[in-house]
Amino acid sequence: MMMKNSFSNILPFLLIADLIIPFLLAPTYKGYSHLTQVMSVLGNSKAPLHLIYNIWLIVFGIAILISTLQLYPTVAQISSSISIMLFSVIVIYAVGGCILSGIFSVGETKSLETLSAKIHGYGSVIGFLLLTLAPLFVGLYFFKVSNGLLGILSLICFIFAIVFFALFVMADKPNCRGTIIAFEGLWQRLSLLSMYLPIAALCIFQK
Repeated sequence: MMMKNSFSNILPFLLIADLIIPFLLAPTYKGYSHLTQVMSVLGNSKAPLHLIYNIWLIVFGIAILISTLQLYPTVAQISSSISIMLFSVIVIYAVGGCILSGIFSVGETKSLETLSAKIHGYGSVIGFLLLTLAPLFVGLYFFKVSNGLLGILSLICFIFAIVFFALFVMADKPNCRGTIIAFEGLWQRLSLLSMYLPIAALCIFQK
């Protein structure tokens, strides 16, 4: 099994870049904490390099959409139902969690006081929530093509994605303050890593 589609070849590197870029931009934003703050805070107007991060989100979202269009026929040859479910959640994430989030920046906190923050907030939540299902669908695809190892690893990533996403949602609850659960930024990054790994594997080991 080898890479076939030109643009989807670089998607694994872009997925890695999405997790690394916040670490490169954060040093310019005084007081920013990777453990307790979400990545999109780097796109708020008070962040010195917010334009760079917002442009990245838009470019990243578009790249995901193009890669999805290239990968869809490959997965559809194996299972049309898996391809529809998988790429539906990826497309919604690309639009809601990336492109809209880049166009409509969020504030320093989760408070949805402006229209821009509301669009960003709801788009991100819907996109992230649905993307937690991507490792499950990728796992089913790998089982279909008789790659049991990657199938199992994808399902493990699915379990981790659900757990980390649940912790991410719980992080800002009052009764979680002062506990490890309050590390909202950490849980967001770990949940994304769990979601991205199977997608990257799909790009590399597509049938």
